Amino acid sequence: MGAISLSAVEKTYGSGPKAVKVIHGVNAEIADGEFIVIVGPSGCGKSTLLRMVAGLEDITGGDISIGGRVVNQLEPSERDIAMVFQNYALYPHMSVYDNMAYGLKIAKVPKAEIDVRVQKAAKILELGALLDRKPRQLSGGQRQRVAMGRAIVRQPQVFLFDEPLSNLDAKLRAQTRLEIQKLHRELGITSLFVTHDQVEAMTLGERLIVMNGGRIEQIGTPEQVYGAPASTFVAGFIGSPPMNLLAGQADGSRFTVGGLTLPLPQPAPRAGALTLGLRPEHAELGTAPNGGWPLKVEMLEMLGAERLVYGRLGDLLFTLRIDATRVPPKPGDTVQLHMSPGQLHWFDSGSGARVA
Repeated sequence: MGAISLSAVEKTYGSGPKAVKVIHGVNAEIADGEFIVIVGPSGCGKSTLLRMVAGLEDITGGDISIGGRVVNQLEPSERDIAMVFQNYALYPHMSVYDNMAYGLKIAKVPKAEIDVRVQKAAKILELGALLDRKPRQLSGGQRQRVAMGRAIVRQPQVFLFDEPLSNLDAKLRAQTRLEIQKLHRELGITSLFVTHDQVEAMTLGERLIVMNGGRIEQIGTPEQVYGAPASTFVAGFIGSPPMNLLAGQADGSRFTVGGLTLPLPQPAPRAGALTLGLRPEHAELGTAPNGGWPLKVEMLEMLGAERLVYGRLGDLLFTLRIDATRVPPKPGDTVQLHMSPGQLHWFDSGSGARVA
């Protein structure tokens, strides 16, 4: 069983007055066979947390359990994990077959068993025709599949992925994401996948762990994290383009922001200082019965099936997403916006925590 438990996990570098705490009491429960993506900006602690699970970083406090066994003091080789790195880490002088088999040879697995495992992994990853090639004869995507194959043959309890797609171009990233999804469906092995790319996170994760400053901001399915972000940080990080966040003053069905007093489709959850969040696709062109929001258009971007309209509500920036088939406004135009009641998100202006 490959369930992972993180209990009050901490990491501090240094000691005394110069100590720097980078992981602050992280708690998470990951079920056996679950695919979890740890996502956040550079420096948020996501790779450090993964390396602590792997045993490549010592923990300062708390407990890490894998399969019901506390592994704090175990070496990486004793944790029954396999890791896929960003830089492939293949042996250039070895064939694809030998790269995949090397760890098993070191572990003195019988030759016949090694061959069975390598051939099975090669079939899953469609590497059968490449087993005699050297890494220099492979594309970036093929090299990454070899690195995944090397992890598969270990037959571990847990897969750990440390930003494995960041060296690939956009097309290969999309293709390799599909291969990783297929791999997980076939093998069902507990997986932790670290990325700073929220598109990767949304498309791969069964659940997301969103990190910020060494702390967990939210744990939830992609739908939960996108549809009901727990804080302004999550709202601004998850989504492309990100949620519009407008800090202002609420008073019943009116909201004053950017020098404007705007009508709301439903009353705010409370009066006073609040931050209103609205996804770019949840505002529409047109005036509602209680009045619209005047957006002065500054710029448009054509993205194939859709357009992004950038403008200002008073003195605040606002992004609108519209279908590319409709006639777009022009820079300099002032258009009216309206939105449905259920699409507004409210956050505390001080803490950034979700209010409603």
